[in-house]
Amino acid sequence: MVELEKVSYKNFTDCLRLTNGRLEVIVSVNLGPRILVCRRMEADAVNFMKNFDDQIAAVVPDQWQSYGGHRLWHAPETWERTYYPDNTPVDYQWDGKVLHMVCQPETTTGLQKEIDLLLSEEGTHVLLRQRIFNRNLWPVRFAPWGLTVMAAGGRLIVPQEPYVPHGHEEGESFDYARPLVLWKFTKMNDPRFQWGEFFIQMRQDDTQESKLKFGVADKPGWAAYELNGELFVKSFDYRENASYPDGGCNAEFFTMPGFLEIEALGTHEQIAPGECANLDEEWDLPGKVALPQDETAMKTVLESVVTAR
Repeated sequence: MVELEKVSYKNFTDCLRLTNGRLEVIVSVNLGPRILVCRRMEADAVNFMKNFDDQIAAVVPDQWQSYGGHRLWHAPETWERTYYPDNTPVDYQWDGKVLHMVCQPETTTGLQKEIDLLLSEEGTHVLLRQRIFNRNLWPVRFAPWGLTVMAAGGRLIVPQEPYVPHGHEEGESFDYARPLVLWKFTKMNDPRFQWGEFFIQMRQDDTQESKLKFGVADKPGWAAYELNGELFVKSFDYRENASYPDGGCNAEFFTMPGFLEIEALGTHEQIAPGECANLDEEWDLPGKVALPQDETAMKTVLESVVTAR
């Protein structure tokens, strides 16, 4: 059974805590909303969500701040449109299963965000149904964008598509695969990267001062973050032949000192007045998972975790 209660969290008095006895999620409903806590309920379990405590302690009206945790945005990224403050209270309803949260329409864009949050009755599974409505009188082209800001010190693991030999015989192919997008400030020889046969890995490392970002067409539809021996798995859709922002990315990943982001993107479409763009995400926290250093062995472990969700 999932329970909900009103709680204070750090500097926020207007928060909601959901728990099923195994998993705890805390959401601020006076900022955005933001999911500020997602953790298992064991005594030594980590909160996978990064919190910017200095920002939480000093909310500045009409000024965008990250605050950390998970938030809903719209892409492609532009300063004038994307960085809307999200500092106002959120309307919400709880029916015993679904926490339904509705933001006020953005005054500068005419877009309105909604999130439905569901915890599994048992286990450590979270479902986010995210929608952005166009409340303008004209069509707007954008993509919904779910950013999850992960706590420092972990390792990102992104699956690659299966290897296929080159050629025209059965089991071979001439087709391209695994589209990869790099941002202008990204260096491929950055020591935080590990380019492998089965995975792209990226460490969050406070000793590296530069920013780092890459995006992919993530057809397997998931990415994982390992932190203190625990695992966080975020899953999302990929639609063949659909248009995605930023050169075809349905997933993007960013890091700098203090945090790492796992970002899921929906399709990039023109949304008619009154219609909405949708982005669903699933999270799972399977707990302590020993990941081997050998990539082949790691692949076996991660595939079993992903399949078991």
